[in-house]
Amino acid sequence: MYLGAFLFLMIFVLITPQSRAVLAGLSLGMGTFMTNWAPFSYAFLVILVAMIFAGLYVIQSWPKHVEPENPMTKYRRETPAEVEEE
Repeated sequence: MYLGAFLFLMIFVLITPQSRAVLAGLSLGMGTFMTNWAPFSYAFLVILVAMIFAGLYVIQSWPKHVEPENPMTKYRRETPAEVEEE
């Protein structure tokens, strides 16, 4: 529901030249930061990517929930399949 509104908003943000200049400056600044702090920033990126795959593995391997059997089912009276009306 919010994805459509977010995409609609992003179209208007990306249309204006000032916002494109800010986004380009942020991406260039992040690239400069990563090259200046190269060993630490790349290790951090590797950890982030590994966390994504670890989360996917945990979600896939999580045990499925099994509903417990109702203990009262053995005490229920069986209803006849056909009720004869006279």
